[in-house]
Amino acid sequence: MFENLKKILNEDQDPKSIEKITSKLENLLMSNEVVGYIAVQKKPAVTLFPDSIVVTNKRIILCKPKNLGFSMEFVDYDWDDIAGSFVKEGILGSEFTFSTKTDLTLTVDYLPKTQARKLYTYAKEQLDLLKNPAQTVPLVDVVSPLDVTSEAEEVEEILAEEITNFAEIVPSTQSYEKFEESRENIVSDEKSLVDLSQEVLFEKLQNYKRLLDNGLIMQAEYDALKKEVLSKM
Repeated sequence: MFENLKKILNEDQDPKSIEKITSKLENLLMSNEVVGYIAVQKKPAVTLFPDSIVVTNKRIILCKPKNLGFSMEFVDYDWDDIAGSFVKEGILGSEFTFSTKTDLTLTVDYLPKTQARKLYTYAKEQLDLLKNPAQTVPLVDVVSPLDVTSEAEEVEEILAEEITNFAEIVPSTQSYEKFEESRENIVSDEKSLVDLSQEVLFEKLQNYKRLLDNGLIMQAEYDALKKEVLSKM
């Protein structure tokens, strides 16, 4: 693990702090798990026991010192459970925020800007790998065009079947006019997603969830909207 520190360290980081965190993580890492980056809080005043966030190829780990720094609390979230992430930069540092698929939002503040940006970049790469796993698998066999067409048709059929199975019926208590109005607003919003900031996209994702909870859109529509928003984050 310590050999990997050379790739992690930069001018904003304290080598002793990073070494302390990695030494505590050494017995927590799973097989084939590699630390990709570590970011440490740096508040305007002296930070004796800063929080830190560790990203690996398998999960995000929040590290919080306890008992005057003699112990450490670890809370982790697998990449499969992460819905999205974004960075907000300020005068006194940056905030790295990520959300889970259970609508849980977590933020680590007072991160140096360089660390926050590298953290976000690594998180974005991991989330992209989950969306496009085929990119990480080397192509060995030669595939004919007919095979590709057949596989694509099978994927489309499976997706159509899943949408049919999981689609929810709008409750009868909702008026048809109100339902159509909500759908039109969503379609209008969807066209302008590319021009929105990370924060606004995150708010839209929460609004779509409220529409789903209130029965104004179906589960399949929410999943499609959610996928569209996350692709722009």
